[in-house]
Amino acid sequence: YNIQKAEHDADYIFCTHSHYDHFSPEDIEKVKNDDTKIITVESSKEEAIKLVNSENVLIVEPDKEYVIDDIKFKTTYAYNKTKNFHPKNNRWVGYIISFDGDIYYIAGDTDNIDEIQDVECDVAFIPIGGTYTMDYKEASELANAIKAKKVVPTHYGLIVGDLSDGEKFKNLVKEKEVEVFIK
Repeated sequence: YNIQKAEHDADYIFCTHSHYDHFSPEDIEKVKNDDTKIITVESSKEEAIKLVNSENVLIVEPDKEYVIDDIKFKTTYAYNKTKNFHPKNNRWVGYIISFDGDIYYIAGDTDNIDEIQDVECDVAFIPIGGTYTMDYKEASELANAIKAKKVVPTHYGLIVGDLSDGEKFKNLVKEKEVEVFIK
């Protein structure tokens, strides 16, 4: 989302759900090439097929395991507990991806839900902006619960959440390296 430069160098594009800041056709156009594969959910299927060949689209569901080429990954649930922005019945996802000897967790837009409390990964990307996801306090609770070596806060400071939330999150996370990137 919000990609500035058209590089056309993406081999794989993992989309957690169909909202414009997670599945942006305009931005996908900037990074895709003739061989790009899009991994996404059912609600983005038609749009994905418009962007790449249909055989290069993989539709995923939560709580499943997949292999695409030599990349192994699992999906997790990603939803809001009490807000209407990301209902559980939409079956949107987070990803746990094994790549080059490391495991990455991309939470997607989610609250701190029971289904993700035991995620094991090397690097976790967790939304902290509040409003549409958990806030930085709730996100720090998740970060402290899961087994990750490094945590990167996401989804704050652009659409929702304040840029200072990254540092507040970092101060609440215990015994993990936290990378806060601020533009």
